[in-house]
Amino acid sequence: MERLTGYQVLMVAATALMVVLDGADNQLLANAIPALMREWHLPRAAFANASAAAPFGMIIGGLAGGMLGDRIGRTKALLASVICFSALTGLIAFANDVTTLAIVRFFAGLGLGGAMPNAAALTAEIVPARHRPLAVTLTIVCIPLGGVLAGFLAAQIIPDYGWRVLFAAGGIVPMVLAVALWPVLPESPTFLARSTPPGSIGDLFAPALRRDSIALIGAFGCCLLAIWTAFLWIPAMLTEPAVGFSQPDASRVLSIHNFGGVAGAIAGALLIQRVGSRIALLTISGLAIVAALAMSRMTLHPAEMTSVIAMFAISGALLNAVQAPMYALAAHVFPTEIRSTGVGTTVAAGRIGNVAASYLGSWALSAGGPPLYFSTWAAAMTMVLLFLAMVRRHIRA
Repeated sequence: MERLTGYQVLMVAATALMVVLDGADNQLLANAIPALMREWHLPRAAFANASAAAPFGMIIGGLAGGMLGDRIGRTKALLASVICFSALTGLIAFANDVTTLAIVRFFAGLGLGGAMPNAAALTAEIVPARHRPLAVTLTIVCIPLGGVLAGFLAAQIIPDYGWRVLFAAGGIVPMVLAVALWPVLPESPTFLARSTPPGSIGDLFAPALRRDSIALIGAFGCCLLAIWTAFLWIPAMLTEPAVGFSQPDASRVLSIHNFGGVAGAIAGALLIQRVGSRIALLTISGLAIVAALAMSRMTLHPAEMTSVIAMFAISGALLNAVQAPMYALAAHVFPTEIRSTGVGTTVAAGRIGNVAASYLGSWALSAGGPPLYFSTWAAAMTMVLLFLAMVRRHIRA
């Protein structure tokens, strides 16, 4: 039985740290929207384009970053992506209108999207095969862990120092760490040892991979739709006058949702190692549908804080128990020569769901309030279940 070495653990930890910062920077805006609404005297719907800008940039960034990782190396492409999104996140501190905010978020999205496929490919290639599902999931699960960090920082910083300080910190910290790690973080040994040239996006749709590529695109798209409908709109929904939560409490609820996601994703990866990805992911998707429908019927009120926190923790666990291990599934499906390209392309195409979440969440809250909002989660996860059932090359127990 192959065991993880100290060197491999260190590599995974360094990669995971970059993903934590990716997740944190990605969710800073969701936590800042209530403060921006007050300062700029704008309604929630005015921020839909700004919310969609980063995921739209992530579509392009995922495609470009994946191809770059197959050509210059996973590590260089990962660190370049971190430097990109950190610099642009810091610039948001100087924004004074929604248009500027949307433009800067789009370019930050290029780096945010480019980091993920290279983090997944790098982690998959530095650990023994039997540890890959858990190792990749532990790396990707740092996205909601970064969301926990973003929510905590927002609750501490915004009331006392304002939203501009929040974005300045979100730019400086990952920039310093990426520059510090550039000369010391080594390249994937599997990438360095490969004997075949990198493939192209067209190779993903060759007969042998076409069905799995299409199914993964659909699964990522629908799961990202559900997850980002949560990430982007939970604070704005809870701070509506009809619901009545304060901004710090709303940010804490989002943090709890993300924290549940961390625990759920790890549990999902462990379940995959025991029963395989088909049984595990289809079962968890079904449970996520049930949880979303239950939330559509619950009453949201600050007086019911305990039950609200419990349901958001459970829903976060179930959604991320599907989403994070899907990166491991994608890394398993695609061979070394097109692994970054494959993960990057399927996730990037799936980011259409991420973009749609910016508008769907706003529409659902305006048209039907929390019941319709949570029902969109259930509908999206139903599609995830169907697409995952289509995948042929699932991870075996």
